[in-house]
Amino acid sequence: MRGSPFIAADGVSVTFRSANRAPVAALADFDLRVARGQFVSLVGPSGCGKSTFLNVVLGLQRADAGEVRIDGRRVDGPAPDRAMVFLEFGLLPWRTAEANVELGLELRGMASAERRRRATELIQLVGLTGFERHYPHELSGGMKQRVGLARALATNPEILLMDEPFAALDAQTRDLMQAELLAVWERTRKTVLFVTHSIEEAAYLSDRVIVLSARPGRSKAEIDVRLPRPRDYEMRLSPEFNELKLAIWNALKEELKAGA
Repeated sequence: MRGSPFIAADGVSVTFRSANRAPVAALADFDLRVARGQFVSLVGPSGCGKSTFLNVVLGLQRADAGEVRIDGRRVDGPAPDRAMVFLEFGLLPWRTAEANVELGLELRGMASAERRRRATELIQLVGLTGFERHYPHELSGGMKQRVGLARALATNPEILLMDEPFAALDAQTRDLMQAELLAVWERTRKTVLFVTHSIEEAAYLSDRVIVLSARPGRSKAEIDVRLPRPRDYEMRLSPEFNELKLAIWNALKEELKAGA
């Protein structure tokens, strides 16, 4: 990586403790470097600390040891330069799609007309024009996730943290949302940390794939994705794509056995 990393994690360790159970080490000495504008996916066995690491970067979880720095500044709590997109859509059911997108801007005190303009731009960006006045119960799962993505983008964060955002979607909708996310990323070039259990999803979306060990999570392998951009679905049929999936699988399979 040329120059200073935009996101730098050094020796991040997190252990969860409770009065009634033995301590659980989620992460141990986890290191990571991410350049500005990169799309980096984290894959690993269940419980290896992938989501925990996102929460450390977001500033919601304190590390027991080590630190995360963003553009040279230590993360000590949440800040406007980061936004999360969750597996659960997290939309407020009493607000329309447009009003959900406006939420963060409203909390910041932005004027109504400017909020509406920004929400309209983002709804168009994620392909939901015509559904501005619909409530969450009137939207499909893919549409809800588009609203969640637009809401995360509304405050113009520098970093998008995405925690298995498409895992609850059916296969066809998931494929569509992956393509939509790539289109949005091509236009915005946000720095993305993306957690997934899908090797194919990680290979298709990413510039780099980080394979974590079984709990406690450490960085076991970093795999550069040298596939050209922009990417289309047909690329998944290429020998190069299948070779990439095999490389990720070979790094991951022993960890899956250890974490089972």
